[in-house]
Amino acid sequence: MATTNDLKNGMVLNLDGQLWQVIWFQHHKPGKGGAVVRTKLKNVESGKTVDKTFNADVKVEVANVDKRTMQYLYNDGTSYVFMDVQSYDQLEVSPEIVGDAANFMLENQEAIVATNDGRVLYIELPASVELEVTYTEPGLQGDRSTGGTKPATVETGATVQVPLFITTGEKIKVDTRDSSYLGRVTS
Repeated sequence: MATTNDLKNGMVLNLDGQLWQVIWFQHHKPGKGGAVVRTKLKNVESGKTVDKTFNADVKVEVANVDKRTMQYLYNDGTSYVFMDVQSYDQLEVSPEIVGDAANFMLENQEAIVATNDGRVLYIELPASVELEVTYTEPGLQGDRSTGGTKPATVETGATVQVPLFITTGEKIKVDTRDSSYLGRVTS
């Protein structure tokens, strides 16, 4: 148990049997009345975001979330298999939980797997990954007034918008949060 005064970004709360992650919080003292804590909470399972206001010093239940660094091994067709890098235990994760992270996962890549009481909550990838472009159209010069973009397919099968100068076979850095192009990788 903790109080609303102890809230921190990233903390996971158990409210009415559901797990909510604190995305943002602010202590607020209005002119009259007691202090309150305004929060923005994200449901860990559904991804839904809500605004919730608590009175200051109210007790809230903090969920025990275990975050471990695991290595992504392979997809067996029905689930994604991860291995704990310390104990070598293997864990199968359903595609619904992996979600969009699958667009940027390469075999043997490390990711953080968050669990609560043995149940996998979500997969957290590094902020950026390096992927090879497997196919993109050649860029044409002179048909635009500003720098344009074109779609490129990367080795995981995902499509990323890249600048016109990127060619097939190049390695690029991609932001895993919004699928945006961050730059070329020079070897």
